[in-house]
Amino acid sequence: MAASSEQPILLVDGYNILGVWSQRQNGHASAEIFENIPELETARLHLADALANYSAFQGYQARLVFDAQNRQEKGICEPFTESLDLYYTDYGQTADTYIEMYCAKARSRLARIIVATSDRAQQLTVMGYGAEWMSALQLVKEMAATTTKIRSKQNAKKRSPSRLLAHSLDPEAKRKLEQLRWS
Repeated sequence: MAASSEQPILLVDGYNILGVWSQRQNGHASAEIFENIPELETARLHLADALANYSAFQGYQARLVFDAQNRQEKGICEPFTESLDLYYTDYGQTADTYIEMYCAKARSRLARIIVATSDRAQQLTVMGYGAEWMSALQLVKEMAATTTKIRSKQNAKKRSPSRLLAHSLDPEAKRKLEQLRWS
């Protein structure tokens, strides 16, 4: 992940966030991002989509970290969007361990790092490295709010009469066009 020291880095414990989402899925507003997701792979992709929108909107460079989960391969990092990378840990490595090591190494770069997890032990560890902490619930709520903001902006653009040329003309130009129309 290539991030400048000005751009905050958001590290997200993927399964921790998905766990909070599934607990809140009983009709709470923040669950609207992930409605009716039957399979884990689909849930990961929906989370990645929502996080990509959120991180782009907030100006973060984000990395969504998932534990190896039955994969006996070396960890991989896949670019998802310009503002989000997906990272699957090495076999036997947890997302917690990866995130903690990332924070320890980044400490010397003076980058602003935010870690999203509800794991209390990890919270204390990453804060010890100078990172900020955000709960999984807070991230889910903020992603839902961002999704709502993005949708309302898109809907406002669709409804905006200013998209029509006639609405963007100054009064003098409108008058001249009206004269031409009736000539």
